[in-house]
Amino acid sequence: MPPKTVFSSEKNPRGIPKAPFVADVEEWIGGADGEVEGTLQSFQDALAKYRYMDGNLTQRRQNLEEKIPDIKKTLDMVEHLQERREGKSKASEDDMDDMDDLDEDDGPQKPLKTTFELNDTLFAEAELEETDTVYLWLGANVMLSYKLPAAVALLTSKLEAAQMSLDNTVEDLEFLREQLTIMEVNTARVYNWDVKRRRERREREEALNASQRH
Repeated sequence: MPPKTVFSSEKNPRGIPKAPFVADVEEWIGGADGEVEGTLQSFQDALAKYRYMDGNLTQRRQNLEEKIPDIKKTLDMVEHLQERREGKSKASEDDMDDMDDLDEDDGPQKPLKTTFELNDTLFAEAELEETDTVYLWLGANVMLSYKLPAAVALLTSKLEAAQMSLDNTVEDLEFLREQLTIMEVNTARVYNWDVKRRRERREREEALNASQRH
């Protein structure tokens, strides 16, 4: 009798199948004389698949945990540029009729100075000109220019999507580890059941042989 299919039709929201809990080993393998080798092999195959998924999701989690701070940092800078530009425009409008009353401290905003990364350990200082456009890396060596409001909207959308993906990945990892635990318990239960069955068979054979000698 072929072993039962391990993965059930029940799945989590991302399609990871739920592992069954083998409450009755004898029923699962098809009776008291059922073979356990096929069942144990199917359990090992299921464990290997779960571990493969766990490895992939762990890598995805690490990538997202590195990516999200970079998106946040870029978004903060673009928002700062937008607020700075909007503040300057508002100040220009409000003070249009009061230019004669401005003192030296109310003059033009000082240029914005910042640092940018050349490589992992080297940064350079830069002075930013007044601008309403930024250039964003989109991946695959692609860079596009965006007006500040469009850049804020794009980065906000990317940040929300990345955060949702991270939340789903963490949830999937927790689900996977529960399934791994269940399959490890199932494997131990079947193995121990088989050990007990072999011992009982040996004891019956020894008792039968002893009775026949007498």
